[in-house]
Amino acid sequence: MHQYKLHSLLLVLSFLFSGYGGHAQEKTDLLIIGGGASGTTAGVQAARMGTKTLIIEETEWLGGMLTSAGVSAIDGNHNMPSGLWGEFRQKLYNYYGGPAAVETGWVSNTLFEPSVGNKLLKELAKEKNLTIWYKTQWQDIKKQGSTWRVTVKTGKKTRVIEAKLLLDATELGDVMAKVGAKYDIGMDSKHVTGEEYAPEQANDIIQDLTYVVVLKDYGKGADKTIKKPEGYNSKEFDCACDVSDPAADGGPNNDCLQMMGYGKLPNNKYMINWPKCGNDIYLNIIEKSPAEREMALREAKLHTLRFLYYLQTELGFKNLGIADNEFPTADKLPMIAYHRESRRLDGLARFALQHVAKPYDQKEAYYRTGIAVGDYTIDHHHLKNPNAPAIDFVKIKVPSYNVPLGSLIPRQVDGLVVAEKSISVTNIVNGATRLQPVVLGLGQAAGALAAVSLRNNLQPRQVSIREVQKALLDSKAYIMPFIDVKPQDPHFAALQRVGATGILKGTGVAYKWANQTWFYPEYPTSEHEVVSGLKTYYEELKATQASGARLTLKYLAEVLTAVNPALSYDKIAADWNKLNLGQAPSPDKELNRREAAVIIDHFLNPFAIPVDFNGQVQRQKS
Repeated sequence: MHQYKLHSLLLVLSFLFSGYGGHAQEKTDLLIIGGGASGTTAGVQAARMGTKTLIIEETEWLGGMLTSAGVSAIDGNHNMPSGLWGEFRQKLYNYYGGPAAVETGWVSNTLFEPSVGNKLLKELAKEKNLTIWYKTQWQDIKKQGSTWRVTVKTGKKTRVIEAKLLLDATELGDVMAKVGAKYDIGMDSKHVTGEEYAPEQANDIIQDLTYVVVLKDYGKGADKTIKKPEGYNSKEFDCACDVSDPAADGGPNNDCLQMMGYGKLPNNKYMINWPKCGNDIYLNIIEKSPAEREMALREAKLHTLRFLYYLQTELGFKNLGIADNEFPTADKLPMIAYHRESRRLDGLARFALQHVAKPYDQKEAYYRTGIAVGDYTIDHHHLKNPNAPAIDFVKIKVPSYNVPLGSLIPRQVDGLVVAEKSISVTNIVNGATRLQPVVLGLGQAAGALAAVSLRNNLQPRQVSIREVQKALLDSKAYIMPFIDVKPQDPHFAALQRVGATGILKGTGVAYKWANQTWFYPEYPTSEHEVVSGLKTYYEELKATQASGARLTLKYLAEVLTAVNPALSYDKIAADWNKLNLGQAPSPDKELNRREAAVIIDHFLNPFAIPVDFNGQVQRQKS
């Protein structure tokens, strides 16, 4: 009897302790690996859509490149406050005291302290369906049937997470590589991508990375000069004060004070992330092991300390020292490096330069499948690699753009969504899609895609593109990069929907470092423009003739009636007040693009007609 009780007690203790030191099991619908920029927004979006979501993050912070890497100066999308990027920016405004309070450095309209960014992202992530495990690394990933089993480690505690869907939001695409998704690294051949600026032959050259340092002004008379770093050579940084615009023609413009103002943050801090003879460094560590990466990044840290020593000794900024109240690290440097380039997925859609430059002229109408927007120019950092081809990427002129949903979905692997910088784009286009607000938008879209996939019990490649886009529009996210239609516009969603059909197209403009696409809602439109767009969707209009005359309400009513005989001018007039278009209708009223779009959206709803991942219209068979 005594032996039986002892045996039973040991069994109970074994069971209990297996939950702590062994393999406790956690079940979730969506597992996001990586709590960086895209992982955070993916988690928030999925949770808001009712999906049980778990994020595991290696550090104790959220935000990745925005915070943990110290790149707290937002590049681009100032005029497109899309979705969660807009929410995050508003939190920054509220914290610091308005837009002017974060316009502290000339590189960006929005700069902030990384620690504050982490604090505000954690506030944003307080969703009832979202759980976050910090200081947690994944160890192994296996699949049993349709269920992912991911072994993770937090301190000494090992656990197994079971998830229906996996989202790779790691900095370097480690998860998609582990589970067998195909990918590319480095520059593509122009003969593969069709990009005229790409090199003849593919290579494995990626962009320079940076180990940022955040400095603080300790006051006049303070001397925060660090010990001379190993390998220091002042000549390496001789051209650091050249602040000339790489996108413009002309020679050097040396101004050391202006150079320091590049990344000036609130509260007298400075983000040091300087490409010209600064702290960029060429390291390709993508395929290395974690231990090998850590070893290689020691050189990146050392290089940044050499640059800091140069700033303090050669340029006289000895009052600027490493900020002691930013990062919870022993050396007070960021927790991770700033990676500009990752593995790039072989996805359902590969977003190439021609799709950015001339979205309406390609056989793939990817613009119809857009889920995130960007306006930054194509910006590559290759100054530290003498073997990099001499391609002047920044002078490639493109308008603003939207990223296709298919870029987030692998061709081969089920149950996986990919975000961060690992999406399916070409090497050239990564120079634009890698920027912070785009990646925040990609994460939000990945979260919406995951939620729609799980809600409908479908693989990501099987979902309705329009359902994902609708979820994003409901969250005030942009699916089309229209600079002149803001989320607070009463017709924002309608103009986004019609724009995403291509019935009325935007006008793209390459403009400095903030490219543009205009919808021109108050401009007039013509019979020909509208009918040409509608013919893509409605075979009933195949024989309809249209002139270049201004579009009138009477003419549009006749066109709509040809598509749906239940419609008429009288029906449109009767419903006019529902459209929030103001001025009373009349048959001869000339319509602007806003009015035409809203009427088409309301009465025909062409956005409801499915499109495939190439943006091709899937008409219903009669």
